[in-house]
Amino acid sequence: MRIFGNLGYKVLAIVIALFLWLVARGSSSVERGFDIPVVLQGVPDDLVVVDQGADVVNVRLLGTRSALRNFKPDRLEYPLEISEAKPGQADFEVDLSRFDLPRGARVVSRSPSRIELSLERRIAKTVKVKPDLDGQPAEGFRVAEITIDPPRVRITGARSEVLRLSEVATETIDVAGASGPVEREVRIYAGPGHVWAESPRTVKVKVAVEAEPVEASPAAPRGPG
Repeated sequence: MRIFGNLGYKVLAIVIALFLWLVARGSSSVERGFDIPVVLQGVPDDLVVVDQGADVVNVRLLGTRSALRNFKPDRLEYPLEISEAKPGQADFEVDLSRFDLPRGARVVSRSPSRIELSLERRIAKTVKVKPDLDGQPAEGFRVAEITIDPPRVRITGARSEVLRLSEVATETIDVAGASGPVEREVRIYAGPGHVWAESPRTVKVKVAVEAEPVEASPAAPRGPG
């Protein structure tokens, strides 16, 4: 039948068309965006970063599908060297020239173009420790005494935040249903922000739980003698 005439040529034409389509698809330009995490390096020992304008840099690349196919942006990070920073505001331009991009790909945009940091002087001081208790002892019992060893710890962090603190809390200690002593070694919690316990980072807390005192019954009134 004529419908099957030149079948080999028709199949060849389809194969060539498919090949050309794949080549065109591989060579066509596409745009791809991804985030690169910002990693601070060389933070001076006497400074604390209290604000960072961006944690990631969003980058958009333009290139062929074949060029971007094997590109692994999840393995990238943007190192930001700040060893020369001073207290106050610092501003760093985002420079992507350090990255080896696939041949045929180029950066079309980046956001942000600059990374702003706010830094404060780092100080330390000693403050008292306040235990954080939760719950109530068993019925008929009460918390009689709490001892902390050591009762004071050294904290460090951003100057403005350290100066506001006169005490720090422990992790929560559950005394619910207790009918005897509770002893825990717990970490220090300096609260949200940029303050940390420096030494020691844990304390031992002993909670003395004892029975409620029994009130004496009032004596019965004496009758006339």
